[in-house]
Amino acid sequence: MYQQNPNPTGSLFLSALLALIPLVAVLVLLGGLKWKAHWAGLTALALAIGVAVVGYSMPLGPALNSAAFGAATSVLVILWITFNAIWIYNLTVHSGHFAVLRRSFSSISDDQRVQAIVIAFSFGALLEALAGGGGPVAICSVMLIALGVDPMKAVALSLIADTAPVAFGGMGNPITVLNTVTNLPADQFGAMAGRQVAILAVFVPFVLVAVTDGKRGLREAWPVALVAGLSFGITQFAVSNFWSYKLCDIVAAIVSVLAVVGFTRVWQPARSIPPVIAGGATTDSRRDVVTAFAPYAIIVAVFSIAQIVPVKKFLDSLTYKFPWPGLHITNAAGKPVATTYQLNWASATGTLLFVSGLLSLIFLKVAVNKAAQIYGQTIRQFSWAILAILAVFSLSYVMNFSGQITTLGLWLAGTGAFFAFLSPVVGWFGVAITGTDAGSNALFGGLQVTAANQLGASPFLFGASNSSGGVMAKMISPQNLAIGTAAADLVGREGDLFRKVFGWSLLLLLAMCVIAYLQSTPVLGWMVP
Repeated sequence: MYQQNPNPTGSLFLSALLALIPLVAVLVLLGGLKWKAHWAGLTALALAIGVAVVGYSMPLGPALNSAAFGAATSVLVILWITFNAIWIYNLTVHSGHFAVLRRSFSSISDDQRVQAIVIAFSFGALLEALAGGGGPVAICSVMLIALGVDPMKAVALSLIADTAPVAFGGMGNPITVLNTVTNLPADQFGAMAGRQVAILAVFVPFVLVAVTDGKRGLREAWPVALVAGLSFGITQFAVSNFWSYKLCDIVAAIVSVLAVVGFTRVWQPARSIPPVIAGGATTDSRRDVVTAFAPYAIIVAVFSIAQIVPVKKFLDSLTYKFPWPGLHITNAAGKPVATTYQLNWASATGTLLFVSGLLSLIFLKVAVNKAAQIYGQTIRQFSWAILAILAVFSLSYVMNFSGQITTLGLWLAGTGAFFAFLSPVVGWFGVAITGTDAGSNALFGGLQVTAANQLGASPFLFGASNSSGGVMAKMISPQNLAIGTAAADLVGREGDLFRKVFGWSLLLLLAMCVIAYLQSTPVLGWMVP
C-alpha cells in the first residue's frame, strides 16, 4: 500500500519544482530540441518514474504498474477512437467519396481561408462533438491537405481550431466527468463553461485566417471569420445554458456551417487564395454527395441512438469494471485512490465509431475483406505515434498516482484570490499531460472545487475554468501532436509542429485566464451561475 505525500520535500514550492520536471522535459524536448514525440514521451515517462521513486518514495513496482494502467487506459480512451475515426476516413478515400466530400466543401468557396474555417473550425467541431479523441485533427488535416494546404500548416490549423469545441467534446464528456468527480450538477458546470469558451470561439476563426494568410488575410477575410465565430459562439452559449451541454457543439457546428454558407453566397474575399486540386473541375451527382456525407450522418445517428436512455442503460450494463491488479494507493488523508479499470467496450466512443464504420460499408460499397485490409493499413499508418500516445498516458498516471499532480494543484491553489487567474492554467497542465480535457477534469476537478470552497469562490467557476483552460493545451499535448503528424505523414516532426502552435496555445490560455479572473470579480461576476 502506497500513501501519497503531496509535499515530500517539506517545501511546497520545492515539491512543485520536483513535480514539474517531467512536464517541462516534454515541452523542452519537443519544442526546444525538436525530439520525436515518442522519444520525448518515453524520456518524460522515465523522469516521472524517477521522480516518483526517488522524490516521492513510491516503490518501483507500483510506479511501473501505474504506467501500465495508464497505457491500458489509452488503448480504449484514445487509440480505439482514433483508429476507427481514421478508418472511416480511409474507407471514404478508397471508395472515391472523399474526393466528393472535398469538392463539396471547396464549392462553398474557392478561398483557402474560408475553407480552413469551414473544415477545421465548423466541421472539426462537429467531429469533436460526436467523437473527440484525435479524430477531428486527423480527418480535418487530410481534408485541408487534399485541398492544397501545406501539410504542416494543415495540421496546425486543425489543432488550433480544435480548441473551441473541446470543453463539450464527445457529447459533453469533460463536463460529465466534472459531475462525476465533484458530485455537483453537470448542467451548472456546462452553463459556466459555455460562458467562457463561447467568448474565445468568436476569435478562433480569426486565428485560423492569420495562420493561413497572415495580416493581409485578416484584412481581407475578417467578415467571414466574424460570421463563423459569432454564429458558433452565440449558439454554443445559448444551447449550453438553456438546452443541453451535451448537444451544444453539434448545434453550434451546424449553425456555423449554415451561416458561413449563407454569407459566402453574398460575399467573397476580393482577393482569393485558390485551392490546389489536381484533376480539374468535376461535377458530382446528388447521389454521390449524399453517399460521401453518409458516414458522418451515420455517426450522428449512432451516437444519438446511444444516448437514448434505455439504449444507454443497456450499453452501460455491459461495462466490466475490475480493480487493477497489484495497484493499491491511498491519498494523503488515507482514503483509497480509485484504481479501477473500466472496460466499457459496448458504450465506448471508439466502439460506436466502429459500428458506424461497419454501417458505412453498405453505403460506400466496400467489401468486408477490403475493409479489414484498410483497417490494418490504418494501424500501420500511426506507427511510432502509437508509442508516443502510450508513453504520454503512462506518464500522466505515474504523475497522478505518485502525487505529483496533486502537488502542482496545491501549489497553484496556494496563491489565494489570484488562483482565479491561474485556475485555467491547472486545466492546461492537465491536458498537456493527459491529452484530453476529460482526463484533466478527472485529475483536477475535485481540486478546483476544494480550492473554490477554501477561497469562498464559486465551485462552478473554478471547475469550468479547469475545462476551459485545458482546451488550450489540446494543440500541444504530445499525443495530439503525434496523431496530427501521423495523419499528415509527418511522423518525426512533432517538435516543429509544437513550435508552430505553442505561441497560440499560450495566447489563448492568457485570454482565458483574464476571463476567469474577471468572472471572479464584480466586473464579470454577474456571469457566474
